[in-house]
Amino acid sequence: MRLHGSMRSFVLVFSLCCFFLNACLAHERAFFSGNLSDSETILSSLGTFRFGFFNPVNSTSRYAGIWYNSIPVQTVIWVANRDKPINDSSGVISVSEDGNLVVTDGNMRVLWSTNLFTQVHTNSTVLAELLDSGNLVMKDANTDAYLWESFEYPTDSWLPNMLVGTNARTGGGNITITSWKTPSDPSPGSYTAALVLAAYPEIHIVNSNNATVWRSGPWNGQMFNGLPDRGSVIRRDWSEARRNWTVGDQVPATECDVYRRCGQFSTCNPLRTPPCSCVKGFKPRNLIEWTSGNSSGGCTRNVPLQCEKSNGSAADGFLRLRRMKLPDFARRSEASEPECLRTCLQTCSCTAFAHGLGYGCMTWNVSLVDSQELSSGGMDLYIRLAYSEKPDRRPVIIGTSLASGVLVMAACCLLVRRIVKKRRGRKKGAEQIFERVEALAGGGSKGKLKELPFFEFQVLAAATDNFSLSNKLGQGGFGPVYKGKLQEGQEIAVKRLSQASGQGLEELVNEVVVISKLQHRNLVKLLGCCIAGEERMLVYEYMPNKSLDYYLFDPSKAKLLDWKTRFNIINGICRGLLYLHRDSRLRIIHRDLKASNILLDENLVPKISDFGLAKIFSGDEDEAKTRRVVGTYGYMSTEYAMRGQFSEKSDVFSLGVILLEFVSGRRNSSSSLLACAWSMWKEGGINGLVDPEIFDTLYEKEIRKCVHIGLLCVQEAANRRPSVATVCSMLSSEVADIPEPRHPAFVSRNGVSEAESSEASNNNVTITDVSGR
Repeated sequence: MRLHGSMRSFVLVFSLCCFFLNACLAHERAFFSGNLSDSETILSSLGTFRFGFFNPVNSTSRYAGIWYNSIPVQTVIWVANRDKPINDSSGVISVSEDGNLVVTDGNMRVLWSTNLFTQVHTNSTVLAELLDSGNLVMKDANTDAYLWESFEYPTDSWLPNMLVGTNARTGGGNITITSWKTPSDPSPGSYTAALVLAAYPEIHIVNSNNATVWRSGPWNGQMFNGLPDRGSVIRRDWSEARRNWTVGDQVPATECDVYRRCGQFSTCNPLRTPPCSCVKGFKPRNLIEWTSGNSSGGCTRNVPLQCEKSNGSAADGFLRLRRMKLPDFARRSEASEPECLRTCLQTCSCTAFAHGLGYGCMTWNVSLVDSQELSSGGMDLYIRLAYSEKPDRRPVIIGTSLASGVLVMAACCLLVRRIVKKRRGRKKGAEQIFERVEALAGGGSKGKLKELPFFEFQVLAAATDNFSLSNKLGQGGFGPVYKGKLQEGQEIAVKRLSQASGQGLEELVNEVVVISKLQHRNLVKLLGCCIAGEERMLVYEYMPNKSLDYYLFDPSKAKLLDWKTRFNIINGICRGLLYLHRDSRLRIIHRDLKASNILLDENLVPKISDFGLAKIFSGDEDEAKTRRVVGTYGYMSTEYAMRGQFSEKSDVFSLGVILLEFVSGRRNSSSSLLACAWSMWKEGGINGLVDPEIFDTLYEKEIRKCVHIGLLCVQEAANRRPSVATVCSMLSSEVADIPEPRHPAFVSRNGVSEAESSEASNNNVTITDVSGR
């Protein structure tokens, strides 16, 4: 389907280049500290990228920039003097006396500069270096500290390992990319892409009038809600045989990708003609325009909501829309799904709500815009309707006794068959889990695991009052958790793995393997499991004080955790994590350490829980890589979120976030907590960061030490983060020489630093650009 003319002029591209890369980065670096003339270039150590002067296709103007060296089709990924070209070959790139990288023409006019204000040591040399990631960096030769890097100032491309968001080095300005004006003119074009940090991070493309023309949908730590499951917007593959780029999908690809295509309270489906349709319970605001094809005016309600009336009519309800790209302007809270529904129903201005893994509770108090029906992925959206507009739930009456009799007989047959199948399935399921456990945990474990109690489904259903909402404790990583009470009086917590997740048995096996072999005061205890047909459940000891986030982020409950209590909890978490990493029979990386996965017993002793994503490391294994990056936004380290690499230091990053949350009483949303802590630390004062409920001059030194350690844990370079053993030591003793932290991850720069330049690289390079046409 063709786009409207105004939309054809830009494209957001995620490309995959397959070309020859070595397995790891070489130690040799490409750099200079003097001048580069028009005819000179520097080459990254593996020959992937080149930096120097170039002229665009069909243009004689000269620009300083970076391009792919190995690909014959000119692919420029960064331009310095994009709006001030040089008309001849007199240009020079140089490192000036004040440590800036500058581009000058033949008349020595400065056309572009890094504009550094950082003080460089008088006896230091400043080097410009091109890394094989495509990042051009300015560094102090004495300290190896980065003073400036092109990844923080992209032009029209996002590359692998680049971060989007705010630039803390320059005071928090947003990092954006802007299209070229034309393929021959790299000056800023009409479209800009940026990460918008609202209730949920989203990527927006805006035009020259700052009007949104496309949005990705909210990010939940794993994916953007409005993108296909694979997470790409446009994919291009470099074909070595054809020696060209093969173009794949792109957005905006259909009319429905255009922002607010169908106006308010309507949905867009590109497979439907016309694509726009009012939501049930709504009608076109302007029927004449709607029928003529102009649906921008959207829709309006057929019947006002109950709270908009004064006649005491019946309560409003909700209509569920499946697989939706969620509307714009959501509000966020951490309420459970039932609480989310009640909150929306009790708020007159609430028009819809949604609840999902990684998103929490999302509500809308405005007209719903930019909703799209997706063929896969997406989320359920519950739209508020007047009582009279709710879906009809009256039972269907069968008109003849013959039909009723047939149905009863069929139901009986199905019931008998289901009972037989259920009994077989339970036995088969138990054997299946033992076989999976044996394969994962090694020989000798099967017999011990058979000693683990297997609960009957009916027992757990009775214990939880048939999994009633009143017994729901919360939503775990792969399903809800319920409070239960066994017949003998023991209280339990039951995690019912979601069938929809597609990970039920795998997560159950993983958690059984991990927890069954662990015994520690600061780890939750597994009591048993249940396999019944498609049901998979894990049974734990019940924690009466719920999870840490229940107290930490609620102003009315945070006062129950004074600093002494918080510090004891911190130490307990560290001891539990140290046991996982070093002291247990297995070496285990948790991968989803966060406040909601720290449970508190009756004495407020912390227990690390939820091992569904945990990874068992062999004795000689220090790092692993996965193509399935799962976890929680705000707690994932750079190398894991961006490259799928995880190690003990990934858990250390999560621990650092929790440390800063303990001190501040604030959840790390969009990494804003890290940026705030880093900014205050650099200024020498942290009082503005500390939760007023715990501030006490008696503990000021201890609180400051926790901020210091927290910032060390969330450093961008994994190998600069301390081990958990070191964190435990620093917390429990008076260590005088704690090193100074460097920039946190997700705040100032990408995870490729001078200390990480030897780590492995894969053969896929992703380039994201906004190009004007």
